[in-house]
Amino acid sequence: MNSLVRWGTTLGLVGSTLLSTFLSASAPVLALSEQKIKQILDQVPVFLITNPQGLPLSRPLEEQNTQKGSSVTGVYMSQQEAQAFVNQLRNAQEKDPKKAEMLKSLQVTAVPLGVIYQQLQKTKNQPNRLLFAFKPVDREIQGAMELLRQSGQDIKQFRSVPIFLVRFAPDKGYVPIELGADKKEYIPLFTSKQDADNLLKQVKPKFPKADIQVVDVDGIIKTLQEKNDKWLEQVIFFPSPEARQYIQSLPKNSASNQAPPAQRKK
Repeated sequence: MNSLVRWGTTLGLVGSTLLSTFLSASAPVLALSEQKIKQILDQVPVFLITNPQGLPLSRPLEEQNTQKGSSVTGVYMSQQEAQAFVNQLRNAQEKDPKKAEMLKSLQVTAVPLGVIYQQLQKTKNQPNRLLFAFKPVDREIQGAMELLRQSGQDIKQFRSVPIFLVRFAPDKGYVPIELGADKKEYIPLFTSKQDADNLLKQVKPKFPKADIQVVDVDGIIKTLQEKNDKWLEQVIFFPSPEARQYIQSLPKNSASNQAPPAQRKK
């Protein structure tokens, strides 16, 4: 995933007006360095709707519960869903010629989640900040809610981006995978339930009580910021199959150091 990190650091489109609700105003005592947290988050591409200059599309918020001048930018976990919204805007019957031309110029631009996180940290105390509204993939939300209900939770909705972890059992540790020629162990944080299901199928024959735990990305970031557990240095985000396909489509000179396919530790 290092290629995505390098590619993302050259993308200066986000600017300095980003804020997310999962970042507190007071700086926490970090277990991992800010750079390490960014590197972990850089493994996940997210998608913004921007103009050709890379400025993200945003909309103003009502002033009742926000500061005057605040606006929100949509962040899509799916490139396809972001592109569908762009197509919808392009096909809108807009009478204002200037606005119609602006809508036609919109495009989907990918950035690593870590780049957004870095900008959020820099600007979290600034006025008139740009808020982010994450748009999870609907099928991942439904999959997360189904798993939570199976575990006995009475859940009506899931308000964040779901993350899936495979455990040896509900009261046991997380299943590691091996990556690279040296077969170093990592704990995968899956953004796709499908990938978690595939790992669970490998584990079940030897560990019948193995299951999938559902958490949200807000909680993951909070844990990385506040905890100092050694295992946190092993976590690695696994992008969805769609996102991996996008990463593979990047120019070869920026995709030469992709991580090899994951293998469960035997």
